Amino acid sequence: QVQLVESGGGLAQAGGSLRLSCAASGRTFSRYTMGWFRQAPEKEREFVAAISRGWFDYTTYYADSVKGRFAISRDSAKNTVYLQMNSLKPEDTAVYYCASRNRQYSGQALADYDYWGQGTQVTVSS
Repeated sequence: QVQLVESGGGLAQAGGSLRLSCAASGRTFSRYTMGWFRQAPEKEREFVAAISRGWFDYTTYYADSVKGRFAISRDSAKNTVYLQMNSLKPEDTAVYYCASRNRQYSGQALADYDYWGQGTQVTVSS
């Protein structure tokens, strides 16, 4: 079982930046593909970004809506995955969730992930 705890959400102005963190429990963090998802009010949860498992030479994946603005990274020594969000837009407003899967990356579907954090709110004002 993996427990995920997000932090770093808050209020930002359009064009600003925020960095989200997700701390994972356990000693096998490097075995997990890690992902970020978000859910805006009255919308379905959607994929944002993912990063492959392992210790180095990571592969990253992004939704088209955030490509070039967001960056996912991980520090396996700290059991933490990050989401650096730049050039924020009001439409980025959502609850952001961290997720993990104990297999290689296979896509953007929610069902691909086994464990989820409780979410952190990001609000971008215009």
